Amino acid sequence: MGPKWSKTPTSRIDRLLSSMGYGSRTEIARIARAGKVMLDGEALRDVTARIPVTPDLSARMMVQGEALDPVAGMVVLMNKPLGVTCSHKDEGTLIHDLLPPRWRRRNPPLSTVGRLDRQTTGLLLLTDDGDLLHRIISPRHHVDKIYRVTLARPLDGTEAEHFASGRFMLQGEDKPLAPAFLDVLTETEALIRITEGRYHQVRRMFAAAGNHVVELHRESLGGLSLPDDLGLGQWSLLDPGDVARILRTENACNTSG
Repeated sequence: MGPKWSKTPTSRIDRLLSSMGYGSRTEIARIARAGKVMLDGEALRDVTARIPVTPDLSARMMVQGEALDPVAGMVVLMNKPLGVTCSHKDEGTLIHDLLPPRWRRRNPPLSTVGRLDRQTTGLLLLTDDGDLLHRIISPRHHVDKIYRVTLARPLDGTEAEHFASGRFMLQGEDKPLAPAFLDVLTETEALIRITEGRYHQVRRMFAAAGNHVVELHRESLGGLSLPDDLGLGQWSLLDPGDVARILRTENACNTSG
């Protein structure tokens, strides 16, 4: 049996750009007729033509004077600010309000990789890659999440042992949490490393330990940390190397168990 060769997929220009949120096919045809869809420096005026959808397409194609957004497989890193909801439809400011409006219209849609609640800040990923999303959030893959926690009351010194025991239970649940590891910074501040993503897990852990979380900030996911120069509310696109770091099992943060 001969080798299997992967064939580069192709797409009609209007269908591709419409799926990426650039507008309806009629709108894209109008943009193209105006010479504002370019590939390798040449205007593409016939939007019914098919082009190869290669990984380097965003580096070769321009739409209305800007580089083409990444095609399917986009991964966005955001430093989520306070008071923003991880939702497509809800009241108040939504995470998608901080991104280019056309990204709301992408198909497949751009979805958050897990959720940070409204009062939590820090590292948040969005992607249109469903397989990657599920791989990151699945407890089976043990992708570490590290949060910086500020507490209302001083730690009593027993939390690290309880959280790491593998027997710690949350109220209303009948399955203990996987071991979590605490690195105490001050009497009211700590880093906590978890591999699960249960509903409001970190807040509920400290509530079960008799304390209250007043500030919660996610600093890293897998081997990926927030860049120092990415301010609250800012975002950047990740390259394949960044994505590989997310899935790395070891973690650079010095947490103790």
